[in-house]
Amino acid sequence: MLRNFDYDKLPIVEVVNEIILDAVKRGASDVHFDPLTEHMRVRIRIDGQLVDYTVVPNTLKRNLVTRVKIISGMNITEIRLPQDGSVQTMLKDVALDLRVSSLPTNEGEKIVIRILDYSMSLKGLEYLGFSESNYRKMVAMISKPNGIILVTGATGTGKSTTVYAVIQKLNKEHTNIISVEDPVEMDVQGVNQVQVNSEIGLSFANILRSVLRQDPNIIMIGEIRDTETARIAVRASITGHLVVSTLHTNNSLNTIERLLDMEVERYLLASALEGIVSQKLARRLCQKCRKLRPTNQYEKDLFKKVLGLDVPEIYSADNCDECGNGYKGRIAIHEVLLINQEIRDAIAGGTSKEKLRELVYKADVTTLLQDGLEKVKNGYTTCEEVLKLIELDDDLEGNTKDYRYNLNTAIKESNISKESGNLKVDENINLGANEEVPIEETEILN
Repeated sequence: MLRNFDYDKLPIVEVVNEIILDAVKRGASDVHFDPLTEHMRVRIRIDGQLVDYTVVPNTLKRNLVTRVKIISGMNITEIRLPQDGSVQTMLKDVALDLRVSSLPTNEGEKIVIRILDYSMSLKGLEYLGFSESNYRKMVAMISKPNGIILVTGATGTGKSTTVYAVIQKLNKEHTNIISVEDPVEMDVQGVNQVQVNSEIGLSFANILRSVLRQDPNIIMIGEIRDTETARIAVRASITGHLVVSTLHTNNSLNTIERLLDMEVERYLLASALEGIVSQKLARRLCQKCRKLRPTNQYEKDLFKKVLGLDVPEIYSADNCDECGNGYKGRIAIHEVLLINQEIRDAIAGGTSKEKLRELVYKADVTTLLQDGLEKVKNGYTTCEEVLKLIELDDDLEGNTKDYRYNLNTAIKESNISKESGNLKVDENINLGANEEVPIEETEILN
């Protein structure tokens, strides 16, 4: 439901403050100010979903944008170029840590405010939703004296949260930890954090060369973006340093291929790579109003194929006063791969992708799909969430022909709820699959 402000009486300063504070209280991760022809639309992202929040009249559009740019330290006279800014302050006893971005569009400047919340990182690695086996592998991985550990996933999947939690666990009195970030997202006591500044030539690669002369035990790299950074990171990891970084890839196999595409030498990558953590974020079921329901045939087959289990019932989303849509918060789905000697030999020897896939997914690894379905079975999330996030072709070894059901039908069936002893299908669920396409031609939604 849209919120209305009395723009005639309320100063624009108060409007901006109220929007930000309300977004923080609702647990939003981003606030979008979208300039349109007739007005400015404000949306907030809650649990990964953008929802409309309010509408700002065109007469106040420029004032609102100017106010946001002032508090984030941007140049208010520059409206032709993108800008970045930040806000770190206390507002009505609420600690704010914001990253602000402006983008010139044909209707005016679009502003996005990212609300940073690293409370999960501060709690520790054990609070990030790792299964027991994945947590043991994480502890073994970060206990290595040297090598490179990569946390991978798309933008907004919690990679930085995981990396900071790793750094917190490794942050001991006897270790020298240096991080190279763009930007420095969270201040960590006891860690030497360096901010990249490309305008003066202070790039990831240039900083890393100097960092290696600072006697580090552990090096954290905010993100591996280019070939030069990848090569220096890998070389640093084989000279006695533990390197922790992030990469934009979907799973363990794609991560190895991406590093090879970045022209990292095979023999170096084989000896340096210690582990890969791939993750995605699924909406977490509201524990207050979730409902138990029978699994449909599609889900039964999927659980049997992937987990080898017969699962007769799972939880589905409902809604209540606490959540509003059946979900509250998000939970991470992980794939944790510890590199073994067989995989090292395959990387060094230039083994084919098919053979490498076989080695990776037959190693001691729980795939994203397996971890996601385990969390569905345990009542943390739903099948719909997992199917939206994960590419089944990779997790089912490319053999998904038997699982190419009509998704609209499958998802509708998975929203069956018990009402007065009768089964009722929610006909409003529609994920865009064409119900008239033959079953064998219908693609699984990624």
